[in-house]
Amino acid sequence: MFDLVIFDCDGVLVDSEVVSNQVMVDNLARYGVQMTLKDCMSQFVGTTMTGGMQMARDMGADLPDDWIDEIYAETYAALEGGVPLVRGIPDVLAHLDASGIPYCVASNGSREKMRITLGQNGLWERFETVMFSAHEFGVGKPEPDLFLAAAQHFGAKSPAVIEDSPSGSLAAQRASMRCFGYAEHDDGARLADHGAQVFHHMAELPALLEL
Repeated sequence: MFDLVIFDCDGVLVDSEVVSNQVMVDNLARYGVQMTLKDCMSQFVGTTMTGGMQMARDMGADLPDDWIDEIYAETYAALEGGVPLVRGIPDVLAHLDASGIPYCVASNGSREKMRITLGQNGLWERFETVMFSAHEFGVGKPEPDLFLAAAQHFGAKSPAVIEDSPSGSLAAQRASMRCFGYAEHDDGARLADHGAQVFHHMAELPALLEL
């Protein structure tokens, strides 16, 4: 049985990816890069903002040096307008609580962003003290550092990772951790490429975790 469950935040705990990526689409259009929401999600989900900035510049966007501050401000404003929990997450957490299995969140996003998204859904108090952010560790996915730090914190020997991005599933693979890839919007092939066991509905997760 798994002795720790490590959740990604955006797209796994909260259904925020569509909102965040629409902000990216609108922002990059002002800098000369036209993208569909689907293409943006394919390109940018799971990346750090520093990595996203370089990707956008490689695509021809003439971004100012303070673009990261700009996109964060626009994204936070949009998220404050409201984002729901991913359907089925409350039941998953209830199963974990009943089984006595600890859980945490590991995200490339900032603590401030998670305060906005988790705070409006009643989850901030659950995760505030067990939060592993790339902004604080100085390194993000696809490197395995966040997952390894989480496992060390809990003394976990057999953690499970719940991810929705290729970079996250690659980080789990590099950490030698079992990964369950949540693919709500596609077939999950890119997650499977890095060894994730793909599932499409959060209601499936308790059984996958053997709860």
